[in-house]
Order: sequence, then C-alpha cells, then structure tokens
Amino acid sequence: MQSIEGYIEYTRREYCKDVRCPIQLLLDKEVEKSPGYEEIRAICASHCLHSTHEFHHWLTGKGYRIVRPKEK
Repeated sequence: MQSIEGYIEYTRREYCKDVRCPIQLLLDKEVEKSPGYEEIRAICASHCLHSTHEFHHWLTGKGYRIVRPKEK
C-alpha cells in the first residue's frame, strides 16, 4: 500500500509498546520468530488484553486516521 504524502504509517506493535502491554514486554525479551516468541505471540492473536475500542481510541488520540481508497 502506498503511503499518503505528509503522513506516517502505524508501526507494528506501536500501540502495544506505548501502553506497556505485559505480553509485549515478554515478547521484547525473546528473539523474534523463535519458538518462545511464537508461543507468546499466539497469546496476542487469541487472547489480546485490549479491545478494538481501546486501540481505536489510542489511534485517534495519537492523530492517526484510518483511510481506504475510494471505490472505482
């Protein structure tokens, strides 16, 4: 996807790191893609501690805008 001029894109796990998610703190101690990392990462995929509402509120509070292309 092409970036919008004058804007920055959300960086993977930026929210998790900013809110100091305890699962993210465990991930930070592991080597990415190692078995331990993948085991901890599975917690995020199936049992995230935060809601989409919290994430959306955080995004808008940080000035992010969610956009999509116009339909053709």
